Amino acid sequence: MQQVVFKHKFLPYWLLAPQMAVTLVFFFWPAGQALFMSVLEQDAFGTQVRYVGLKNFEMVLSDPEYLDSVWRTLYFSAAVTVLALVPALILAVMADRVVRLATAYKTALIIPYAIAPAVAGVLWLFLFNPATGTIAWVLKQLGVDWNPVLNGTHAMILVIIASAWKQIAYNFLFFLAALQSIPKSLLEAAAIDGANESRRFWTIVFPLLSPTTFFLLVVNATYAFFETFSVIHAVTSGGPAKATEILVYKVYYDGIIALDLGSSSAQSVILMVIVIGLTAIQFKYVERKVHY
Repeated sequence: MQQVVFKHKFLPYWLLAPQMAVTLVFFFWPAGQALFMSVLEQDAFGTQVRYVGLKNFEMVLSDPEYLDSVWRTLYFSAAVTVLALVPALILAVMADRVVRLATAYKTALIIPYAIAPAVAGVLWLFLFNPATGTIAWVLKQLGVDWNPVLNGTHAMILVIIASAWKQIAYNFLFFLAALQSIPKSLLEAAAIDGANESRRFWTIVFPLLSPTTFFLLVVNATYAFFETFSVIHAVTSGGPAKATEILVYKVYYDGIIALDLGSSSAQSVILMVIVIGLTAIQFKYVERKVHY
């Protein structure tokens, strides 16, 4: 392998400078501001500021509404991850077999990823609208009194479906690329040995997909924690009665709407720690079961 040598010793630093600037301005600086403000108490207008130490964290962790939001976020994240991964894997397996019109089929499956999360949420809101929605009409014919405006369970189901649908295309791309990288000789040898299609998938294909699956588990969990804010904001605004208020939306509501900046900053720090912890646990324990 030929070694790359930069003739100008400062060129590598100049090439890295734009990305480092973006990282510092949009990641490290806001994180530092959140850490700083989490130990302060100030009024809504910022005229009075005083140091309170860990008081904001104590108030947040003893707040029953915040603890409810934690559990709500956990099952919301789990549901979104499962509903985004399983259909994506099934669609990828089907796309890997398509010969005719394969490009059109794959392109159609990728399109949802180009839709903004807020737009995706509004599209599903129209479909599930109790008065005019097509799916709501079908549910009504089946005897289901569907109303996400008043029913918290219905609202949670709606935002889970909208969030998962948006992420299926992303997972589909990775699963399809992983499937196409599996040597066909392995599957042909298993077929010659008498293994049926189902057995070939579970004993050969799926274990070889485990690195991709593990990566997507981390990505989808992070997506559910952070990037579903716009879906919830566009569809339910955390309602009804805070039934869809997950952690990232509670940070927004307490900081922007309620103007409790200290509590909001403490919540953002806790959320950051939770996500880092989940990622560390996944890399430490789940990776042991990954077949490379």
